[in-house]
Amino acid sequence: MRGWLIGMAAAAAAIVGLGLFPGMTGTCGSGCGLPVGPEGEEVTDVFTFVHRPLAGDGTLTVRVASLTGELPPDGPGKDPQPGLVPWAKAGLIVRDGTKQGATYAAVMVTGAHGVRLQHDYVHDRAGKPGAVTESAPRWLRLTRAGDVVTALESADGTSWTGIGTVRLKGLPATAEAGLFVTSPMFVEGVGAAGATSAPSLATAGFDHLTTTGGWQSATWTTERVGGTADDPHPIGSGPPPEPGDSPGGSRAPAGGQAPGAEQTADGFTVSGSGDIAPAVAGAAGLGTTISQTLVGTFAGLVFVVVVGAMTMTGEYRRGLIRTSLAAAPRRGAALAAKATVLGAVTFVVGVAAAAVVVTIGPGLLRDNGVYVHPVSTATELRVIAGTGALLAVAAVLALAFGVLLRRGTTAVTLAFVATVLPYLLSMTVLPVAAGAWLLRVTPAAAFAIQQSTPQYAQVEGLYTPANGFFPLTPWSGLAVLLAWATAGLAFAAYRFRRRDV
Repeated sequence: MRGWLIGMAAAAAAIVGLGLFPGMTGTCGSGCGLPVGPEGEEVTDVFTFVHRPLAGDGTLTVRVASLTGELPPDGPGKDPQPGLVPWAKAGLIVRDGTKQGATYAAVMVTGAHGVRLQHDYVHDRAGKPGAVTESAPRWLRLTRAGDVVTALESADGTSWTGIGTVRLKGLPATAEAGLFVTSPMFVEGVGAAGATSAPSLATAGFDHLTTTGGWQSATWTTERVGGTADDPHPIGSGPPPEPGDSPGGSRAPAGGQAPGAEQTADGFTVSGSGDIAPAVAGAAGLGTTISQTLVGTFAGLVFVVVVGAMTMTGEYRRGLIRTSLAAAPRRGAALAAKATVLGAVTFVVGVAAAAVVVTIGPGLLRDNGVYVHPVSTATELRVIAGTGALLAVAAVLALAFGVLLRRGTTAVTLAFVATVLPYLLSMTVLPVAAGAWLLRVTPAAAFAIQQSTPQYAQVEGLYTPANGFFPLTPWSGLAVLLAWATAGLAFAAYRFRRRDV
């Protein structure tokens, strides 16, 4: 009993200690200042904007004649490589001014996802697939009527197809509308522990630009929203901009192009870098999540499975099993009682440890320069209770292994291999696909209960366990572990009843 209590205390200490460890690394400290979107989510809002004020209703039409891009050089001293990231974006946008996080609606062509209608960062609707080429340009149209914005597309500028209509709450009477281009981080070498990423740049050729409605000015203004004079140039390895360079760093290194716009006969050529999207942890190093602060759960789980297995194997080793069965001759009831007590104690320990990390940890980490994405109270409660449930059910599964194998070392090893090892392999050495498979079918799937931020199809984030993302939904992952524990305990009860002690 003394050893079991020590094991539970060690589990709690591992979860809290690793969660609050001040050496935990991250990017974007307390001064990160990520903008907040209309629905309360943190966002990335950086792009090149060629705009005019639109008072009241109006329509903006353009042909996207070309969309090209630059990717980082493949070695030091080399020029940028030609190419587009999949979510490079170029098109039309109407928004509540140029402040970051403003409400907006945009119709766009993309590097590899066809035409899209997106609004307020988290909403995405697909139009027709296909890339923009010289032989296959795309026409785009955005129409505003009050706070309702409608997006259309065309292959020839004559026959138009509707993509969708959105309502922008709070869109002012006079909004800013025009052309935009942006290009997210280029990511390669995605693995369990991360990937290499670097900024990219996209350039779009816009022509046949026409407007109707309440446009207040005939002059187009070019602005890099979210850019500062201290921004490094997104492409290549040249020097950063000097004070006095235009916002966003307009001075390009040798062989590279800078964000900005150049007016043509009936349109613009616009280059941009950045993104208009939710700020996802693991995408361009945008901080960490509370899931990652609970990294100590795997260490706590090691102590928990040891205690779970030894709850039964210790009685076999010390010859106490006959005494226990003499006191409780109904073997099924005795096993159920052990599982109930073990599960309840482990749940309380897990919830207490997770509550300390989730409520205190983010503040301590921010003080140490680590940016932690805030989440809702409901998400915090789910993660805290889910961590307790994960540990409790894993302990019951280890108990079942102890009943079946009756040897402490063997039972503990099997419990470790089933619950802890798949998580560690997925976090470290396994390719993403292999790690995702393990985290779908093994008891380690339950770690999904700790996921605190959503994945977005329109964001090329590093959606790996190391960044707090799992292949199953939180409750589905916990259900996998629960199924393993239920099956294991049922088989253990069957064997326990039928064999000699």
